[in-house]
Amino acid sequence: MADLLTFEEYYKLADMLIEKATKEQLAECTRLLALNLAHHQQLHGEIPLDQTLAILDDTAPNEAQLKLLTDGMKNLVGLLGNIMSGLGEKKH
Repeated sequence: MADLLTFEEYYKLADMLIEKATKEQLAECTRLLALNLAHHQQLHGEIPLDQTLAILDDTAPNEAQLKLLTDGMKNLVGLLGNIMSGLGEKKH
């Protein structure tokens, strides 16, 4: 069960990582997240932008929306953290 506090903690952590990341690290994270989105779209179809943006309106999110927001922040934090730590870098 997702809760607002968990989402807020991931959001703060994402902000901290974004602030410390280099432009190149942010670009790599963006590319990988775009690849993940494209893969999801191929498997399940495109998610209409108006549905995604509806989650971000001024009303409190419902349980399903809160879980989606939290999972999104987990993905961002995990991927950006891995990129910043050098995980998966090619060794020369």
